[in-house]
Formats: sequence, C-alpha cells, structure tokens
Amino acid sequence: MAEPRPPRRPSLTSRVLGTVLAILLVGGLLVAGSIWWNTRAAARQGYDRILFGAASDIAESIRIQQGRPLVDLPVSAFELLAQAPDDRVYYAVLGPDGALITGLGAALSVAPPERGGAEARFFDAALDGEAARFVLVTRAFVERDFAGSVDVVVGQTLRARSAMTTALMLDALLPMAAAGLMLTLFAALVVRSALRPLDALVADLSSRDPYDLTPMPADTLPRELGVMLGAMNRFMGRLDGQVDAMRRLISDTAHQLRTPVAAIQVHSESAVQEVDEEARRRALARLLARTRSLRTLLDQLLSRALVVHRTDSVPRTRVDLREVALEVMERDDHAVLAPEAELRLEIGDVPVLVRADAFSLQEAAQNLLGNALRHGRPPVAIGATREGDRAVLWVEDSGTGPDAGVIARLGDRFNRTADSHEQGTGIGLSIVAKVASAFGGTVEMERTAAGFRAALVLPADQAEEEA
Repeated sequence: MAEPRPPRRPSLTSRVLGTVLAILLVGGLLVAGSIWWNTRAAARQGYDRILFGAASDIAESIRIQQGRPLVDLPVSAFELLAQAPDDRVYYAVLGPDGALITGLGAALSVAPPERGGAEARFFDAALDGEAARFVLVTRAFVERDFAGSVDVVVGQTLRARSAMTTALMLDALLPMAAAGLMLTLFAALVVRSALRPLDALVADLSSRDPYDLTPMPADTLPRELGVMLGAMNRFMGRLDGQVDAMRRLISDTAHQLRTPVAAIQVHSESAVQEVDEEARRRALARLLARTRSLRTLLDQLLSRALVVHRTDSVPRTRVDLREVALEVMERDDHAVLAPEAELRLEIGDVPVLVRADAFSLQEAAQNLLGNALRHGRPPVAIGATREGDRAVLWVEDSGTGPDAGVIARLGDRFNRTADSHEQGTGIGLSIVAKVASAFGGTVEMERTAAGFRAALVLPADQAEEEA
C-alpha cells in the first residue's frame, strides 16, 4: 500500500500574494460601499431637487379666483419630471380641507405627511405597488375671499435614481478594479523579486558538501535576509565547533588509547607467562599503573569533551568561585591522588562572583588541583579572591612548578613533562585553558615566595556592585 503523500504546504509567495489580495479585496469592498452610499445620496439629492422644482412651479401657478384656488399647470414642471422618462409620475393639489383640487393618478392612495415644519417635506411611499419618492410643498394664501394653505404633492418612482446610482458606481468601480488588478500583478512581481535571494540561498545550500559549515556570504542580500543568514551562520559556526570537537575527541581517543591498551596487553601476557613470583608481582604492578593511567586518560578526555560542549551551549549564570573551591575541596579526590598531602582552603567573606557555568569551573579547578597534587609539593592550597575587576580561582603548591616549555605550550592537548611518565595525560591544563577562553578569562602561572601558583582569572560580575 502506497504511503499517503504529505499535505502540500502553501509557499511564501502564495501566502504574501494571498494577503495582498485579501487586503485589496477588503479595501475594495469598503471603497465600493462608500461609493454606493455616496452615489445613492447624490442621485437622491439630484432627483429630490427635480421633484422640489416641479412642485414649486405648480405651487407658483396656483391663483385664487372667486374664492377658490385654481391651478394652471406649468409646462416647466413636466419638463423637469421628464428628465426621468422611465419613471411613473404622480402629482396632486389639495385644498385646505385636504380635498383634491387636481392631480394625476387621483385614484392612487398616497398619504402625505401632516402640514407644518419645513418648506419642503420629502417622504417615501408606494406608487401603485412600486417604491416612489414624494415631496410636499405648501403655499399659504391670505386674501379677502380666501385664507388657507394649498398643498402640492409631486412624486415619481425610483428607476432613474437606481440607474444613476448604478452608472456612477460602474464609472468609479471599473477603473478601481483595473487598478486593483494592476496592483496585484505588480505585487506578484515585487514578491518574486524580493524572494529571489532565497532561491539563491537554497541553491547554495543544496550544492554544498554535507561537511561544509563555512559561513555563507551575506553582503549582497537585503537587510532582513542578512539578519536571518547571520543567525544561520552563527548557528553553523557553533555546529562546526561541536563537530570539530567531536572529531578531535575521536582522534585523540584513538591515538591515546592505542599505547596504553597495547602496554596493558603486554603486561597482562607477561604476568600470565611469568613463572617467578617476584617478576609476576612487578608485572602486575606495571599493569595496575597502566590501568590507572588509562582510567585517568579516559576521565580527562570525556571531561574535556563535556566542557567544550557545555561552554558553547549552557547559559551563563552567577557563580561564586568560593563555592567552586569548596565543592572541589569536599570531593575528596585528593585523598586518592595524594593521601599524605596537606591541603588547605583559603576563602574570605566577600563573594567572588562571575558569569559562567559552575560545572565547567569545577572541572577546571579539579584539574588545577590535580596537577598540583601530582606534580607539586605539599602543602597545597586552593582559594578564590577578588582583585579589582578580576575574579581569581587559584591553586598554590610549595614546589617550583613546571618548566618554561610546558608553560609556553599552555592549552595544547597532551602537553606533559618528560618526567610525568604514567602520572599525567597532558589534558588537564588544556581543559583549564578552554574554560578560561570560553568565559573571557585567562590562565596565569607564576612562581611566588611560597612556591608555584596556577590561577584561572575571569572577569568579575559587576551586577552586585551596580545593585
């Protein structure tokens, strides 16, 4: 049975164009509604003036003869109403008592509003079942034989108004629709042009070797893509560092394990084949020493790999170097390395704060203390002090320290002295140097009046002082 295809996700181009179209559509609807409202108001206003003009002409033609109002319908009134030839027309002249004097469509029932108020009163009603618009104009007479008001009602259906509204809307909407279509095409071209650098990035990434993590050029890219590519390059740089560290760990492990494993095999075979008890004891002692050396080597290889990983990925926190020194002191690892050595802890009451990873600092301090116990002379002291803007984690022994060549090669892997033999791997100081570099510090080694001091120097955290 064939696996179902994953759903096709919309492209960035289609999303942007869809958003642009939605904006244009919503804007077009709003504009169309505004146009419809304004054209409808314009048509109503125009044809209301026609109605008012016709009603005023009829009202002006009314005269009083023998105490009765007479109407001589003017031609101008019908000429005004003829501007809407498709509409049905209604007019009526009503006396003071509401009686019909004359009119067109007298059989139709159109109830005008009550008298009074404005000069012209417009109202909507049905004209033989069809919607229509009416106006009521009142003319008052005060004469010797007649006193009262005569109402003139003129109306027409809404066909011409609707036709005018439709025509005005089409005149406004058709150019707007053409402009919207042009804007959509222009937006598509702009979006494609703006996204073209992404195609170049995809092509560059697709053609790269899987192990090529070098930064991608961002000089010719737009600023927004440059920010994204900068973040990608920084991520690739960190990934490259992690991959390189993994490769070095594998290479170093393979290189360094070959000799001790071979030596352990030789010593084991000698112990098995040796007949003399004293010779067997010496072979077992050498086997034990090689085994301890191998354990130390594995511990420090893994410790260095872990420190490299944590310094690049674990967030920095506030760490008190006094607690680091106390933690290393309480591990009791020195009881295994040098059970007879005198070890002192020298810390004060003032916090020695830094921004770093506590585990990495503990590994660095452990290696400094281990080097002093293995290669220095007792008594050995470990402590932490604040020196201005520097936070110092130090270990001091009573010996003269390593030779100048070892100090000059500080930070190199497998940097060991000629007389260390099975007691050192040469990795400890490289771990200390890596931790110092990761947290913006240095490693200082100097001879003092009491002996030799190795120190991890880091920038002191200023947050407490500012608070």
